Amino acid sequence: MKLYPGADIFTHVYDPTKISNTLKEARIKTSFIGRMPFATRKYQYYLPLMPMALEELDLTDYDLVISSESGPAKGVVTRPDSEHVCYCHSPMRYLWDHYPQYRDHASWLVRMVMSATYPRLRQWDVSSSTRVDQFVANSNFVKQRINKVWRRDAEVVHPPVETTLFTPSLEQDDYYLWAGQMVPYKRPDIAVDAFTANGKPLLMVGVGPMLDKLKARAGANVTFVDRMDFSRLRQAYARARAFVMTAEEDFGITPVESMASGRPVVAYGRGGVLDSVIHGETGVYFDRQDAQSLSDAVEEMERFLPHFDPVSAIKRAQVFSPENFDRKIMRLVSKRGF
Repeated sequence: MKLYPGADIFTHVYDPTKISNTLKEARIKTSFIGRMPFATRKYQYYLPLMPMALEELDLTDYDLVISSESGPAKGVVTRPDSEHVCYCHSPMRYLWDHYPQYRDHASWLVRMVMSATYPRLRQWDVSSSTRVDQFVANSNFVKQRINKVWRRDAEVVHPPVETTLFTPSLEQDDYYLWAGQMVPYKRPDIAVDAFTANGKPLLMVGVGPMLDKLKARAGANVTFVDRMDFSRLRQAYARARAFVMTAEEDFGITPVESMASGRPVVAYGRGGVLDSVIHGETGVYFDRQDAQSLSDAVEEMERFLPHFDPVSAIKRAQVFSPENFDRKIMRLVSKRGF
């Protein structure tokens, strides 16, 4: 909305009570899914209907269409002479590379629906990718996935991170920080097992279906906090010894927030984090998604910390500022004639 303040917004579902004041000023149109029962809470269950809902949206009045894709949003139908730019956070993981994990953790009924509907959805997902004039990926990792799944090239524009909201602290504590949803693909279990074994203090912030089991297997040195307000979270970032990221993310906002707070990152060295964290300068990587590999990386971090320069981390985080994002998006769209 900042770049195109007069733009109309199309979406499947939204809750007027949970959007920002900026969005409240926009004209928002929903697909028929927004009128389905329990849509604001259970919209994921309407995935098989989303291709139909998207194709029924009338976009004939628009010369420029920008879709935000981590689901099927790119499948809208536009005029032949319009320009469709898709900012892709990821091709649908639950259809493609993460399908086995999502299916394994689903109920038997959901697994049956997935097996029956997802092959057709994959066909639609590939065919609808040809409707996009320009793909923009949020990381080089996503660029590779776009090429793998859709056989399309993409420009890389990293997502905006409000880096100025985070500041370093003159005081440091001994704990390592992990923050995120307690869900399988985030791999919080690796952090719990590694730190329970090495005895170093670990602060874990987040909720999710794995939380109770993680608490049961964690040592006394692992502290769980369900939620933190933003002020406390900023302080947790700034005073942590280092931030721990165990997931393979499409980009990963939290490592950038940690660097903006002047703290280094211990990260699983795959995915979008390769675009943000510089190994040996703003953090260290571990190469296997298991507790032993993370433990080895924590020991490497301990050796690295006396040489770590918080200023270098802050400067690195500033690369991903909203101003840089805005400038790159506007330059890319202007190349398309707008």
